[in-house]
Amino acid sequence: MNKFVRFIVDRQYRFDVLSQRGLLNFMSDKKFLIKKYKSRFNKKLNLNDPQTFNEKLQWLKLYDRNPLYTTLVDKYAVRQYIADTIGEEYLIPLIGGPWKSFDEIDFKALPNQFVLKCTHDSGGIIICKDKNKFDIKEAKLKLSRRLSRNFYYYFREWPYKNVPPQIIAEKYMVDESGTDLKDYKFFCFKGVPKVMFIVSDRASELEETKHDFFDMDFNHLPFTHGKPNAKTPPQCPLSFEKMKKLAAELSNGLTHVRVDFYDINGKVYFGELTFFDYGGMVQFEPEEWDYIFGSWIELPIKGRDIDDKHRS
Repeated sequence: MNKFVRFIVDRQYRFDVLSQRGLLNFMSDKKFLIKKYKSRFNKKLNLNDPQTFNEKLQWLKLYDRNPLYTTLVDKYAVRQYIADTIGEEYLIPLIGGPWKSFDEIDFKALPNQFVLKCTHDSGGIIICKDKNKFDIKEAKLKLSRRLSRNFYYYFREWPYKNVPPQIIAEKYMVDESGTDLKDYKFFCFKGVPKVMFIVSDRASELEETKHDFFDMDFNHLPFTHGKPNAKTPPQCPLSFEKMKKLAAELSNGLTHVRVDFYDINGKVYFGELTFFDYGGMVQFEPEEWDYIFGSWIELPIKGRDIDDKHRS
């Protein structure tokens, strides 16, 4: 199916294309989320009495407007928060930036290996493993496009709306595999980690990225969410208990947040904080897990309506 035909017949694809091109920016957050949710799940979004995890994430986007969240999703500003809360020893070393444009980067001052990362979005990352082979033009094209986009409009994750678009350079890190870092992502609810998942095969050109979910006793859980399970479930990381403790500290007082870490030979490093996993727009299989996760989110006020003019 070519893109034109798919645009005509696939409601989800059509909505995503229009959204990514900024043609739906005029919509209020509430209207946008209702329509996007319908295109993804083929059912009405229940905002009056949300029950599932995905429904409650949409509710939180609209009604939980803690200004601290903007700092916590900013990949540069959050570093100070992490240092103050759990200690700077958990931060991946910063080796450059922040820069407001790609042209400000002095590549001569960077080491042979580094990671360039946009501070205001998700996925704006360039990994350099050998500066002699680094394609600066390609990197500039990707990151400059990212800098020009407001990630907020993709899923109406309002904390990103006012994050300054910048680039930082961090130290290139690898774990025991020598080729990549595994992510350890903890779903936390008012300071209590409930479930985590491990990301594997992300650097593989032959394998799809895998997500495997575990409870807090490291029992493998029987569901998928966005990605398939690995053929062989990952082993428990050396610092599992340590990461649980740190996740609890970083999520204390927050209705819900996903806290991400890396484990490098038993040493823990902070990854990021995410308030709306997959934007709350990806199905659980089986669906019952959408309700299980949803039961862990305690909304402060249900059924409250607001003036959308103040939420855009």
